[in-house]
Amino acid sequence: MPIEITEETWKTLHTYAVEVMRKAYVPYSNYPVGVAALVDDGRIVTGCNVENASYGLTLCAECGLVSELIKTGGGRLVAFACVNKDEETLIPCGRCRQLLYEHGGPNLLVTMPGGIQPMSQVLPDAFGPGHLEHMRNKHASAN
Repeated sequence: MPIEITEETWKTLHTYAVEVMRKAYVPYSNYPVGVAALVDDGRIVTGCNVENASYGLTLCAECGLVSELIKTGGGRLVAFACVNKDEETLIPCGRCRQLLYEHGGPNLLVTMPGGIQPMSQVLPDAFGPGHLEHMRNKHASAN
């Protein structure tokens, strides 16, 4: 049975994202980011960004969220919120959109500054696990 996502769900995700944003490690940019997502089994997972003096090694908040998702039992993300230090809705970067697509698919709902959108709109024509599966199946049947 699908989880019902209500206005209260979005408020809760926003609250969790703000809470974890305040724990971000951002000594270089002073730009903390917090994220929270609802999993298909009802859990909420969170993450914050963790900077590094070698900027390329910085971990986006979504990386922490996905790590928590896997660590706590996996599942599929169904609703996602991202905030900055002013508690405003923030757009996930391209890399993070791909990461979210991997663990939520095209139907994952994402808060965006313009409103809630499915991942299929946030990352249109996304490359995902299905593409690899298709190729494996195609070549397996050819052998």
